[in-house]
Amino acid sequence: MQVTRRTDAVLLLVALVWGSSYLAAKTATAALPVMTVLFARYAISALACGALVASRRRKRRWTREEVRVGSLLGVTQAAVLVLETYGVAHTSAANAGLIISLTIVLTPLLDRTGSRRLPWTFFLAAGLCVLAVGLLTSSTGLHAPRLGDVLMLAAAVVRAGHVALVGRLTAGRSMDPLHLTTAQTVVGSALCLAPAVTHLPGLAHSSATTWAQLVYLALFCSVFAFLAQTWAVQGTSASRASLLLGTEPIWAVAIGISLGGERLTPWAAIGAMLMIAGTYWGQAIERTHRTTTARTMKEDEACPAMTPTSA
Repeated sequence: MQVTRRTDAVLLLVALVWGSSYLAAKTATAALPVMTVLFARYAISALACGALVASRRRKRRWTREEVRVGSLLGVTQAAVLVLETYGVAHTSAANAGLIISLTIVLTPLLDRTGSRRLPWTFFLAAGLCVLAVGLLTSSTGLHAPRLGDVLMLAAAVVRAGHVALVGRLTAGRSMDPLHLTTAQTVVGSALCLAPAVTHLPGLAHSSATTWAQLVYLALFCSVFAFLAQTWAVQGTSASRASLLLGTEPIWAVAIGISLGGERLTPWAAIGAMLMIAGTYWGQAIERTHRTTTARTMKEDEACPAMTPTSA
């Protein structure tokens, strides 16, 4: 019981850290250009991951597959973070955290690793999330979607594709998560360097508050969150882990309102509740359907079809 509580606490902490990342990114982009913020976040993460790899007592050799897969995932992950960071710079941290949670219902739609056909209730839950996005993006009346909200929608789609790609490229393969994370951070640093290079002098002379936000985004929201998630998931069920990590949008709203001084209009508040309900509902439907399908496949394998015998 004590181990379970510790694991749950770590997963909740990861969700809290991810939920707080939107306000931290929004504040950092108010002081520095987006690509400079991303380069600093990636570079600090890469240095931290490199130090962790070097400090291992048992050195594990890198494989070509880890480098290849990590590099490819680094490109898709960079695309996600570029869209997310530009998006949160042009919308509220609360809206960003809620809209990005669409990833939960979009990922099963993009994941083609299995032959499962999702039940119609899942699409009903997805429709509820779409309605929630409409309420969030037009909370002050009917108008064209804001740039930040559109970018966060695009980030949710790309993030879902990234998650599906991770599953496809790593399924059934022995790969070191730290090696994959290190490769992704190095690739991200390289991709963000050219757009950020002209603003590096400004980065060097940034305030202590800005540097604290950059270090927090890199060490806590990237390196710590990934490694803690990997450790915690090994000590609990996937269903319980996804439920706890699914509290990320709730933390994003709470932190955006309490620390960021943001506020939700009545329509936006309804949209927030519908988004949380829709993502949880869709997550539960997909999880139940996946479990049922896996059980049916095992039963079919255990009981092969009987062949007719001659009289």
